[in-house]
Amino acid sequence: MTLLKSPIEYASEETILAAINACDKSQGRVIVGIAGPPGSGKSTFASKLAARLGPHATVLPMDGFHLDNDTLSAMDLLDRKGAPQTFDGLGFVKLVRSLRLQADVSYPTFDRAQDKTIPNGGQVHSATRIVLIEGNYLLLQRPPWSELKADFDLTVYLDVSREVLRSRLVARWCAHGLTQSQAQARAEQNDMKNVETVCSASARADFFVASDDVA
Repeated sequence: MTLLKSPIEYASEETILAAINACDKSQGRVIVGIAGPPGSGKSTFASKLAARLGPHATVLPMDGFHLDNDTLSAMDLLDRKGAPQTFDGLGFVKLVRSLRLQADVSYPTFDRAQDKTIPNGGQVHSATRIVLIEGNYLLLQRPPWSELKADFDLTVYLDVSREVLRSRLVARWCAHGLTQSQAQARAEQNDMKNVETVCSASARADFFVASDDVA
């Protein structure tokens, strides 16, 4: 099933929850990175963990750091939206580090229906003790993304078969109004390229989850 090159051992949700709860909290917030290719179920998995961890846990998506469409058009990158270079990586690294330093932290979110970022759309409150950050490139071994791993107390990678990924990505574009053929083209010409980037250039996580069943 795996897209990864080396053998791995999969962890259960229970094992990951126990590891999060066991993290040293003396340094303030516990920050968990949940990485994986597009369509791997990161948002769903992170939300499940947060619900089980309780009210002091929250999910922070990386997607709010998409560069806006006008900027991407000027950079001739609009058709590659979702690739590493189409995000404000430096801004995201700064945001992650601010979680250790500030009690209340605002961050941008992404509205898929409008295909735009919402400034200050999300908030990490002072009472939040565990932040589950989810995104494609949290473990990418390229600057500035490669700076992030040291800021995570624990990392998780969602592993999923290429066939399942392709099916989910096509279904996602169909849900946004594309025809089946348009959705297939969009998935192949952009999303699956990003899948290969994540799978080939990510650092090894602390835990791996077999996520063919995580939608």
